[in-house]
Amino acid sequence: MKKLPITFKVGTRGSALAINQSRFALSKMEKMIGGINFKLVEYQTSGDYEKNLDLRETPDDFFVREINQGIIDKEIDFGIHSAKDLPETIKEEIDWFWLPWKEKPNDVIVIRKNMILSDLPKNMKIGISSDRRAEYCKKKFPDALQKTIRGNIESRLSQLDNGDFDLIILAEAGLNRLGLEERIHTIIPIDELKPPDGQGYLAITFRHDNYQIKKIRSLYTSSVIFAGAGVGNKDLCTSATINALNNCNICLYDSLMDHKLLGELPSDAEAIDVGKRCGAHSKQQHITTNLLCERVRRGKKVVRLKGGDPGIFGRLSEETEAIENLNISYRVIPGISAMQAATTGSGMLLTRRDVSRGFVALTPRAAAGKLASCNAEEKSKLPIIYYMSLRAMEHITEELLMDGYNMNTPCAVIYNAGGSDEEIIRVSLKSLPQLGKNHCTTKPGLIIVGDVVSYKYNTSNGALEGKKVLLTCSETLQNKAQNFVYQYGGKPISFPLIDLKYRSDFEHDITDYNWIAVSSPSSAKALMDYVVNKKIDYRKIPSIMTCGKETSAEFLKYGITIDLQPENDFSARSLERIATAVLKSEDKVLRIRSDKAGEALANKLRKTKAMITDAIIYENHSVNHDELPEYDIVFFSSSSAVINYIEKWKKDSLKDKIILVIGKPTANALINIGIEPDIIANEATVQGAIDSLACDLVSKSLVH
Repeated sequence: MKKLPITFKVGTRGSALAINQSRFALSKMEKMIGGINFKLVEYQTSGDYEKNLDLRETPDDFFVREINQGIIDKEIDFGIHSAKDLPETIKEEIDWFWLPWKEKPNDVIVIRKNMILSDLPKNMKIGISSDRRAEYCKKKFPDALQKTIRGNIESRLSQLDNGDFDLIILAEAGLNRLGLEERIHTIIPIDELKPPDGQGYLAITFRHDNYQIKKIRSLYTSSVIFAGAGVGNKDLCTSATINALNNCNICLYDSLMDHKLLGELPSDAEAIDVGKRCGAHSKQQHITTNLLCERVRRGKKVVRLKGGDPGIFGRLSEETEAIENLNISYRVIPGISAMQAATTGSGMLLTRRDVSRGFVALTPRAAAGKLASCNAEEKSKLPIIYYMSLRAMEHITEELLMDGYNMNTPCAVIYNAGGSDEEIIRVSLKSLPQLGKNHCTTKPGLIIVGDVVSYKYNTSNGALEGKKVLLTCSETLQNKAQNFVYQYGGKPISFPLIDLKYRSDFEHDITDYNWIAVSSPSSAKALMDYVVNKKIDYRKIPSIMTCGKETSAEFLKYGITIDLQPENDFSARSLERIATAVLKSEDKVLRIRSDKAGEALANKLRKTKAMITDAIIYENHSVNHDELPEYDIVFFSSSSAVINYIEKWKKDSLKDKIILVIGKPTANALINIGIEPDIIANEATVQGAIDSLACDLVSKSLVH
């Protein structure tokens, strides 16, 4: 039986702008998430009917109070607002997030039609609705008379045109959303008038216990990354942390780290010092935690950069628990701690044969910075970690019981810690010997004994709910695919099935051509490797046409902007269509490809009468793996990956797995062997594929 779509009741203010922007956002959401629709419910808020109050003197929930109360009273499922209208402090029953679609945040000057600023008198009347706009006008128009203005955009424009005011300042976003762009006289630069946080964005508020809206939110919030910066030396920071910094919008960082790491942030990323030093806290812990929760709900890619290793005396649990309470996904990247640098790096090895078989690590600091005991009794309560111990579980158990440990003491055995096939088995101390007998393995492992074993990260949040995604794409795409899987709260498993080998016999004077046609990121990378190896001047590279933005992005890494690309439907077929429209008979075109791509595109381009050279620049070679790891979802980004997978692991291994493909050619490779893919990317890019996967899983979780 076909399931009926879920209808959500959505609260909005009754103004034309509020209704217009709500419909815009909800139509976007309906396209992303199948099986849902929305019914708008109009509210009149305090800000709509109390029109005599100066906005500078009103409560900060003036425009959202009644809608949020409707949410609390379960009249509606959620409300949609201009993000700048959300108050700084929201009732405990209410949760929120920003939507990603935004307008420009600038403020603009508006005057009457067919006038310019020089037409206005020096003592002009300016309509003012905020302190920041008042301050700007005081500097810009010192002789003007400032008067309070109220009402929606249409009302304010009417007051202006009727002569009540000579000039008003409005948000560019509101005018754009109402189709009133022609009323803009001057766009005020942001460095002259800083807009409030959230101007141009839309926000959703909902009951904090509404699981369905939290699932929808998982599509618009990125997984928070808690990353270890290592000790005070950038060289001792892991590549995983560097990658996280390279791809974030916000970095909340500690003081005790190498600040050169901040140079790895994108130029437009925000870096906030939340570090703590003894006796001089930059930010109190609860402020840092609140800041973390606020920024991720704004849709930012947040990295919490903690000195050393985040899990060693880093108060990590307080921050991860706050994110868990929001049902937002996160992951933790370990780091090199001061303990490792001070010992392994100095020769004072903590483990040395016949000298030391282990060590104790603890702090004399208790809560609120108080001093605590470090005596033998306290040390006896610490967790114990056993290395190289998998074949000694019975011996360990006997010794601990003799030392007075309770037989129900929690224990954990961790195999391949940190690997894609990491396995954690939790048992009580009394069950440890039997586990050793039943679970013989050659995998490396260690044993942890103590109450800490009872705790674990919640990995089931996010759109992908912690599912393991097998990524079969080439190394060229692996990093990008992993980042998108992490972003939605999944666990990527790097499992490339294709190894790209550059053709040493590729010898073409690319400067002799008018165009180069490139239909894959791998071809783009191979071409740029060739250019670098041959020391070809970038300025002599001919015009480049690509099949889509993923391929174009590979060239942008080298500062090269492509000349022709389909606007959508990224595929070789689209490239053929747009190329046919621009190629002339005298053009010389170099089509580069892999050995598996075939000559179809080159043959179709020849119909333009242009001179086409079809050249193989790299070959696809199968990558052999000894074992197929456990996974929930498999992502195929090419027909070659499908063929290689089926040859080695057969069709049956795909039973009960979710199959995601990047486009129709890859889907056809599966269909030809009798397998229907579950999800075909809406856009033939890695991001498009993982986005489609996330939307599909969220849709099914809501409808089911």
